[in-house]
Amino acid sequence: MFGDKIRLDKDLLERCKKHATEIGYSSVEEFITHALEKELRGREKIDEEGEKEVAKKLRGLGYID
Repeated sequence: MFGDKIRLDKDLLERCKKHATEIGYSSVEEFITHALEKELRGREKIDEEGEKEVAKKLRGLGYID
């Protein structure tokens, strides 16, 4: 799934394997993919909310309708 291009610190990979097994993921790759997707969704939401806040401020200043 990740190919040969992604490398993780040995300790981090071991932690991911441990949690993937405990939680019931079918593989460490599935766990890492899910964790990354969750993190990115959170970041994208923050970015979207930030853009809305900037637009709100610009409207309040009369720069945009």
